[in-house]
Amino acid sequence: MALKISEEARVQMPMKTVASLIALVAIGTWAFFGIQEKLNQHSTQLQIMEKDLTENTEFRIKWPRGLLGSLPADSEQFMLIEHMSGQVEKIETAMQDMMSNTVNIERLQKDVEKILSDIEKLKDKQRNFANGDTQ
Repeated sequence: MALKISEEARVQMPMKTVASLIALVAIGTWAFFGIQEKLNQHSTQLQIMEKDLTENTEFRIKWPRGLLGSLPADSEQFMLIEHMSGQVEKIETAMQDMMSNTVNIERLQKDVEKILSDIEKLKDKQRNFANGDTQ
């Protein structure tokens, strides 16, 4: 027995069954699109997390190497260190000059002692000459 369906064939169904079929199709469609939306949300979230992970890995590797720049506080510290380095160089130069001065002062002290000794000898000779001693 073959089932023959044509354009003119009529089907009779109770209204309760038609309403149930429409509700079933509507619920199925709503569930499908709900699942599809949830999958899209998870896919988007995974893509964002993967991008964050890649950027974090890049940051973790490049930041300590100084390839991503530096913080403003670091830049300020580097400027202060550079300034202090110049100050230390000036102080070192001044200290070297002072060390030369120490040598000069010691030499001058020896010269002054010799001059004082010579002056005392001259005074002694002058006293002896004034007293009539000719030696």
